[in-house]
Amino acid sequence: MEMILGAQLFTLREYTQTEKDLDFSLGKVAEMGYTTVQISAIGPIPAEKVREVCDRHGLKIVLTHTDPNRILNDTEAVIREHDVMGCDYIGIGMMPPKYRTPEWLCHFAEDYREPARKIAAAGKLLMYHNHNLEFEKFGGKLVLNTLLESFAPEELGFTLDTFWIQMGGADVCDWLEKLSDRIPCVHLKDMSVKGMDPIMAPVMEGNLNFPKILETLERLGRTKYLLVEQDVCQGSPFDCLKRSYDNLHALGYR
Repeated sequence: MEMILGAQLFTLREYTQTEKDLDFSLGKVAEMGYTTVQISAIGPIPAEKVREVCDRHGLKIVLTHTDPNRILNDTEAVIREHDVMGCDYIGIGMMPPKYRTPEWLCHFAEDYREPARKIAAAGKLLMYHNHNLEFEKFGGKLVLNTLLESFAPEELGFTLDTFWIQMGGADVCDWLEKLSDRIPCVHLKDMSVKGMDPIMAPVMEGNLNFPKILETLERLGRTKYLLVEQDVCQGSPFDCLKRSYDNLHALGYR
């Protein structure tokens, strides 16, 4: 399966809050060579307008990060909006704070299983994006393992984030293997070091073993979209997205 490069627009969140700014920013993203995007943290722009702007620049919307409260309480409207955008993957960017305790973690599955099933019935998939908090252990079990056991693969996919797995003290390739049938989308994000602190870096410019990560993804053959993200940039986020694209393009990805 060919893996297609995309830009996670959370990287450009300061530059996508109006339709005009979104249009300009997506023009820059298309110029870099990206053909797909993830919609995340943009301003209150109607789905029809978002699709129109993306179409104008030849960019396909492949994933979103959507307000978890809307996924839970306004599921049908969220599905309709993703139909408009031509997007099959509806993402939760981070577990809402109230579920992040041993007492309340079980309620996440209880609450989101029904929305997940409605989304699946509509031919789409609810996606969960990890940070490092999923590598905390409650009662001796990783939060991420609890999530895996709480949802069937057709109910919940995972947008694995390379940086945050490393921050959680886990092995990126090990988790790619474990979740090979549940990761249609993967976030590529590198880790560098400044003094004593880990920092985010353009892909292939930090210390993560990206040759091994990419080889593992190629071998597993289950991932459709490689989405470049850099939450915090040292300099221009546009420059960081372009450097990541150029580094990956040099390896044959596009």
